[in-house]
Amino acid sequence: MAEKSTLVFLGDSLTEHGRWQEWFGDYEVHNLGVGGDTTDDVRARLDDVVALQPSTVVLLIGTNDLGKRRSVEHIVQNIETILATLRTELPDAEILLESVMPRSAELAEEIREINRHIWQFASSVRTHYLDLWPALATRDGELNPEYTEDQLHLNDLGYEAWLSELEPALERVYGLPPKSRPIRLPELRQQE
Repeated sequence: MAEKSTLVFLGDSLTEHGRWQEWFGDYEVHNLGVGGDTTDDVRARLDDVVALQPSTVVLLIGTNDLGKRRSVEHIVQNIETILATLRTELPDAEILLESVMPRSAELAEEIREINRHIWQFASSVRTHYLDLWPALATRDGELNPEYTEDQLHLNDLGYEAWLSELEPALERVYGLPPKSRPIRLPELRQQE
């Protein structure tokens, strides 16, 4: 039997609360999401990621920095440092960077600016980028209220919307043809 690929999910509570082993059972999954983590916290625990020698790292981080009023520059520099460190320490690993998810409309422009910078940087360190904004944001840039109770954490519908983007993104990372899996679509409600 072939050895399972090791898949590490790295981030904050959004990652921590994901049922990654259930959703990606074909992989050896490690959930390194820690509630409340900022980009500084993830930088401080990159040795934990490297020790696992994963074949793939999926990174989502940055939203808690905004809650702590960190600048766009601080967040971007930390994410770039995280990616550069992972690339140096894990030269053969696939890295998938996910955009910072939408929150409230007031934070939309800052989040868009962060995402523009990290998207531009990702390719310089052979990192794949997944833009979650189209699947999760409303027109005014807030996290779709159907996917959250607090404009930060996701409910089951929010995780389904995330997975509808993440599953095909990982297939692209591995160069796989689309699986014959059920397509996850967010529940569409009739507008009344």
